[in-house]
Amino acid sequence: MIGIPEFVVLAITSVIAVMEPPSTIAVYLTLTKDMNESQRRPIIAKSMQVSFLVLLFFALTGQLLFSVFNITIASFRIAGGILLVTVAFKMLNPKKGEYSEEELEDIAVVPLAFPLTAGPGTITTVILLVSEANDLVQVFLVILAIVVGIAISYVGMKYASKISGFIGGEGLRVITKLMAIIVLAIAVQFVISGMTEAIPQILS
Repeated sequence: MIGIPEFVVLAITSVIAVMEPPSTIAVYLTLTKDMNESQRRPIIAKSMQVSFLVLLFFALTGQLLFSVFNITIASFRIAGGILLVTVAFKMLNPKKGEYSEEELEDIAVVPLAFPLTAGPGTITTVILLVSEANDLVQVFLVILAIVVGIAISYVGMKYASKISGFIGGEGLRVITKLMAIIVLAIAVQFVISGMTEAIPQILS
């Protein structure tokens, strides 16, 4: 049986490692490079709110939900990969000009909330952590771990403009293309991982 000190370390490190806040921050910086501060603030707030609610929902009901609807983690990975593919192509061919309110909302939800912050890996991690919890205290610690991971992403995105100023315009353009390729690679890996898990189930 894992004690509380060990469990809190396990929960926080697992969630942060799988969530990968630096990746989310880098993608956010790329997608919002042509936006002003007033446009960026609601994106950060909405993406973090959606991420927290999604992860909290799956932490508390994930096992039951997957069982009732016969949903697999593999299907989540494939769905997340497909979403990221579209994001990568948008990053490679950015739209010029002002963003509409609907587009700003889209960025906050996809990809910043899902599948980056609250992606298949993070969802799986919180479900597994809750399944290993011995009591309500440890369930609360899983929720605390979610808050810590999201807080790191929030702080990073909030001060992303300072990072952008330090890098400069040319550096940001290079990073934009590089991140698009990385995001596309992550998307392909999501799909490959999902298919690898799904194929044995299909064959059986």
